[in-house]
Amino acid sequence: MNSSSSGYNVSTLRYQDSYSTVVAKNVIVLALGLIINYINGSLIHTFRKHQIFYVNPRYVLFIHLVVNDMIQLTTTIGLFVFSYIFYRINVSLCFVFIILSVFTTLNSPLNLAFMAVECYVAVCLPLRHAELCTIKRTYIVIALIWATSAVSILTDVFILVVTEPVELFYSTMFCMRNKLFRHPIHLKKRDVSYMVYLIGVWLTLLFTYIKIFFAAKSAKASKSAEGDAKKARNTILLHGFQLLLCMFTYVAHLIKNALVYRFPEHYINILFVSYIIVQILPRLLSPIVYGLRDNLFRQHLKKYLLCTVRLSIKPRTVVTSMLLY
Repeated sequence: MNSSSSGYNVSTLRYQDSYSTVVAKNVIVLALGLIINYINGSLIHTFRKHQIFYVNPRYVLFIHLVVNDMIQLTTTIGLFVFSYIFYRINVSLCFVFIILSVFTTLNSPLNLAFMAVECYVAVCLPLRHAELCTIKRTYIVIALIWATSAVSILTDVFILVVTEPVELFYSTMFCMRNKLFRHPIHLKKRDVSYMVYLIGVWLTLLFTYIKIFFAAKSAKASKSAEGDAKKARNTILLHGFQLLLCMFTYVAHLIKNALVYRFPEHYINILFVSYIIVQILPRLLSPIVYGLRDNLFRQHLKKYLLCTVRLSIKPRTVVTSMLLY
């Protein structure tokens, strides 16, 4: 079904799902979002309740990643649902959604890269870890992450303001980044910045993994040191897998274009699968990789995440504990 409009409303080819497909997709996305945000909310609550986490740079970076993921997930799911309810929304509202989602999407791989560096310092430079990885420097790193993402997205905003008329912000469109930032300069800038991100983050991950791998080999004489090094190495590998999913952001448009060219009749399904893989799955891995695998965090998290069943047998009475919240 073709839908077009005059003025600055964007013309587009509209693909329609059946009612049952729309309901199924929205239920899947909302269910995944609620589950992930519930777990992430429990992680944040656990962090807030125990001061032991406040003084550890690793946990501060981790909880920043969790908060960032919650913002990103809530924003993109809201945009996903709005796209089915309203299809076209006001460009000003779309602008807010896109800015938040791009900001937080760019933050994730940078945060993971700095977490890999902290892991490298802890394993390979243990005597200097307290000196190099301080809480003050951790917050400086978090500010640097947001500043780096801001440089990228504010450049897009500047190009948008310069090249588009004011009337655009009073029109409506199907809200996608490529439709909002549609000038050819945006596309060239996006490709260059994505390439810089891709190379920088992967070189960081490769360097830290190689260093930790050799540290694990040289630590065979000490079982405890070897165990710590192997755990760090496995964490870096999981870093790599999560980063691989995050990096799909940088190549997703190329893959989607190729798939749409090959299977144009499945355009809407390709967008949905791409959204699940690029936007949701990496946020599902974060609490598993960095929260549930950590012994200290898991020990405190169980108090808030899981219900503990306690049975006390009394005459005609069985008492079962309830969820903490």
